[in-house]
Amino acid sequence: MILLLLLLTAAYLGRFGIEDLSEALTFMGRIAGAGLVVASVTAVLGGAGVMDHWFWKSFPYSGLVALAGTVMALLTNSMLLLEVLTGDSSYYKALSGLLTAGSAWAVFAVWRTSVEIPAPKRVATAFIASSVFAIANFGYQNLYQPYQHGARPVIKLVMRDPELSTDRKSFALPVDITLENHSDVGFYIMGAEFHAMGQRVPVSTYDRLRQQWRDDVEQWTKSQEKSPLSRREVHQPGELVAAQPWMTPGHWIEASDSFAIRTVVQLPIDTPYDQVAFYATASFARKDRLGLDSVKFTKYSWSGGEVPKWMKRNQKDFDSLIYRGRVHENNSINERTMEPRFVDVYWNFGTKGASVSASITRKGEEDRVPSDAKSREVRDRYGLVDVVTGPIQQSLWDIKSRR
Repeated sequence: MILLLLLLTAAYLGRFGIEDLSEALTFMGRIAGAGLVVASVTAVLGGAGVMDHWFWKSFPYSGLVALAGTVMALLTNSMLLLEVLTGDSSYYKALSGLLTAGSAWAVFAVWRTSVEIPAPKRVATAFIASSVFAIANFGYQNLYQPYQHGARPVIKLVMRDPELSTDRKSFALPVDITLENHSDVGFYIMGAEFHAMGQRVPVSTYDRLRQQWRDDVEQWTKSQEKSPLSRREVHQPGELVAAQPWMTPGHWIEASDSFAIRTVVQLPIDTPYDQVAFYATASFARKDRLGLDSVKFTKYSWSGGEVPKWMKRNQKDFDSLIYRGRVHENNSINERTMEPRFVDVYWNFGTKGASVSASITRKGEEDRVPSDAKSREVRDRYGLVDVVTGPIQQSLWDIKSRR
């Protein structure tokens, strides 16, 4: 029974260890894979020790080898059980639970045969040191690292000088968009959008009353645009004049890298707007937290594409481009014990603005409204980050005076 248990444990640990050793997304993940391979080999050696200790008795310390194999099996199976309990697979939960319980029984069964331990203090020191290393690595990989924050790309918008057309009937506003990643991890771009809002800002002849300021503040709560309180300026809701996705979903930016494009917004010289406000937003996921298959365009919202109900409640009167891709976990344990996850990216646009959003869910759960705790869990697990730049405002009075 002990031999069978150790061989099952060796196969179980070896499967995860070999996959992580070559495919884990982080260096520490590959170290954990190497540790699982070592534990698997130790379990096999422990099985050989069990046979010699009970039957052949050709090696004086075979009992110690058997004890080391069972103890290693107990320690590693216990840590794997903690990991798979967070997954979705009942099969792996049951298997890990049985192997952990069986390993505990095996340790007791070998120990009660009065195993001879040479230099017990040295053996105990070596065991404690290896156990501390294994537990520390497990904790860093599965507890500490997933909850580290701070890595965040930066989006910069730089306005260039307006350019008047040759017939003086229109003008262009060049805008440089730069994405910079100063962190030490790479990011997948789940979605990125740029849009410009035309704003009418007439100037009042008289000082505006306090109630009008209150009306402005109430308007803020109903709109994504936040205009400053002003004694004379009357800020009216902006209207979309241009929008575009400026990076393809599924692409990535490596650590300490940057990306830049220039876009141009054109307007007629007699435009009714006094200002243009520019925005750039993007949704990212850390490359050390997930693997991502190609994110492909699926449908338009106006021709069969389904937009989640929670998004319809938050935004009205908009259209969407919908993208979808398959998400992979950052280690083989989670990849095998969790049901497949998919990322859905929505690029939304309408007369009141544009936005991009990404969600990671199981198939069929796209419409489910997640709790705040569940949302935080998903964001922490996959390192989801949203970056918003804007509004960057540009006055149009100078260019309009040239007509």
